[in-house]
Amino acid sequence: MKHNFNHHNIWKLSIELADEIYVITDSFPKNEEFGLKSQIRRCTVSVASNIAEGSSRSSNKDFNRFLEISLGSLYELHTQIIISGNRNYLEVSKTEKIENKIIELQRMISGFQKNLTL
Repeated sequence: MKHNFNHHNIWKLSIELADEIYVITDSFPKNEEFGLKSQIRRCTVSVASNIAEGSSRSSNKDFNRFLEISLGSLYELHTQIIISGNRNYLEVSKTEKIENKIIELQRMISGFQKNLTL
């Protein structure tokens, strides 16, 4: 059963998160251009992309597998945001705001998975 990814709130929030991540990582130091900054951006793009790709699959079981990958990317992203905060690349308030959005999206994806008929 195919899903229209851009109708799902999990995809919409993942796009919002990606936009915010791109803005806040603009201020990272130059030496992180191909390190943490790049990794964080790839990670957040992966979340939205896997939701979209999974929605194209013909079964909910396959879609769920891509949602699991998205969740994994979110946990990875959360770790990278904590590291960025510890390195003082992000203000505490920005770190907390992004962490809260990540946790909210993790909960939303988990809830969405529970409602999928596999």
